[in-house]
Amino acid sequence: MNLFTFQWHILAIYACWYLYDINSPKRGGYASEWVRRWRVNDWFAQYFPINLHKTAEFSPDENYLVGIHPHGIIAMAAWANFATNGTGIHEKFPKIRWNLCTLALNFKMAIRRELLLLTGLIDCSRESIEYVLDGSGEKGRAVVLVIGGAEEALDAHPGYHVLTLASRKGFVREALLTGANLVPVYSFGENDVFEQMDNPIGSKLRNFQEWSKRIFGISYPIFHGRGFLQLTFGYLPFRKPIDTVVGAPIHVDKVENPTKEQIDELHSVYIQKLTELFDEHKGRFGVSNDTKLVLK
Repeated sequence: MNLFTFQWHILAIYACWYLYDINSPKRGGYASEWVRRWRVNDWFAQYFPINLHKTAEFSPDENYLVGIHPHGIIAMAAWANFATNGTGIHEKFPKIRWNLCTLALNFKMAIRRELLLLTGLIDCSRESIEYVLDGSGEKGRAVVLVIGGAEEALDAHPGYHVLTLASRKGFVREALLTGANLVPVYSFGENDVFEQMDNPIGSKLRNFQEWSKRIFGISYPIFHGRGFLQLTFGYLPFRKPIDTVVGAPIHVDKVENPTKEQIDELHSVYIQKLTELFDEHKGRFGVSNDTKLVLK
């Protein structure tokens, strides 16, 4: 009985904290460099391994909206590179504060939400992005978006380089509204760490997954990796290298009411720079020179 009562005290205290802190995912969170430097983050990155490659300097006097591609099944590279210091991002980009975006749903579970906030994760809503990049009044901020999202996860097959990007323009609008420089990022190998069941467009499985994405926002890819004691089946990712290349920032001037033409123009520039980044580095990371980036 005493234990039961004590547990209710804890729940009551946490409920008060949750209500007090409920807006933190939309207000930049409270990233802790100490948490981001936990040794377990190094082990996670070394498991694959995941490596971060820098191609240009970031000024602490600017803000950045970073698009990382592809999503993969679970966006392993996005987490390792931008939610932790497992690949040395604090040393490679000093004076830049990173916030990786995720679904608001991920902040509903007790304790887990605090751990996510301590790594710098924030809600992926417009309100949240605009607060960090403009409303906070701070410089040296970088918000990271996995632009393809759950829809792109359905194309996460080994050897595939298919992105859901042609119709994704909301992030470009946010860059113009906030004056944040756009940064293309590509993770070679992200799609290789899990095997996904064949789901060609038009198949019954793909139709169900696309229906689920429209209704629930979750696409339910059917996949497997390796196990603890064997290498052929399980839900651990395969140990295959992921190399994340961070492109040069694309300068963006702040526009209070961006027009469709301005959004389309900047979107085209972003696609061009991302394609150039892919073509320039694909040979280094095991992708044949005749492989093209496919945009949907």
